[in-house]
Amino acid sequence: MSATPTPVRAPGRVRRREERSPLASVALHATLILASLIALFPVIFIVLVSLRGENGWTHPTELSGFSLENYTRVLGETEFGTWFLNSLVVAGGTTLVGVLISASAGYAVSRLRFPGLRPLMWSFLVFQMFPVAVLIVPLYNILGTLGLLDSYGGLILTYCSVAVPFCAWMLKGYFDTIPAEIDEAGRVDGLSPFGTFWRLILPLARPGLAVTAFYTFLTAWSEVAFATQFMSSENSYTLAVGLQTFIGPHRAEWGLMTASSVLITIPAGLMFFFAQRHLVAGLTAGGTKG
Repeated sequence: MSATPTPVRAPGRVRRREERSPLASVALHATLILASLIALFPVIFIVLVSLRGENGWTHPTELSGFSLENYTRVLGETEFGTWFLNSLVVAGGTTLVGVLISASAGYAVSRLRFPGLRPLMWSFLVFQMFPVAVLIVPLYNILGTLGLLDSYGGLILTYCSVAVPFCAWMLKGYFDTIPAEIDEAGRVDGLSPFGTFWRLILPLARPGLAVTAFYTFLTAWSEVAFATQFMSSENSYTLAVGLQTFIGPHRAEWGLMTASSVLITIPAGLMFFFAQRHLVAGLTAGGTKG
């Protein structure tokens, strides 16, 4: 009698090296979800407090009794509108001036060779090492000498002095990735060096410009120390300075503070929304050349 043949088991599916196991995928997604919740918790908490009325800080987690009382008081009973407009003027002016100076400096360093090139770039790096507390006194004296204290122009120049060094370095790396043959083609067509920069290079550098504009805007929009020291009249307060008036020695208006915090994030969110297409390309530019 012949023996029954042993069935041959079909070979299992071999997982590729770059393919994750189901357990690893579950662990990865669980970690990402947990990290997202941790990152979103402060934002959600502030929004809940802002919707709980004047005393919402005591029971912020109760999902009832929501109202827009704090937002109504902020917009109708405080100078929030004036502070908001002042911040828009300062942040918009800083973004415009800072991006123009950074782009010009980055292009010059990328394309030109002139005496003092390396010291200039090293000075940009060294300037970033000084903390804000060290810079307040000399900048205050300079603005006082120029008559720019308590003015939009003085604050814009101060913020540009902080943002331009970093943005110039970043744009220099981006301009390095743009072939120099484009400059030569522009000169052949009769363009001046500035015309080549303005009409040919800047349109190609939009991702890098979007990143620097986003960084410069946030630098001016959220800065507190310089604005607190340099702006003295209430009509010139920016949001960072005006919000401090909600906190007194004996009582803090947490409802007004949280509602204002939510409103402040709207322009920054819109700026990110319009710049997000170019952020990844701009941040990764300059890592490799060619």
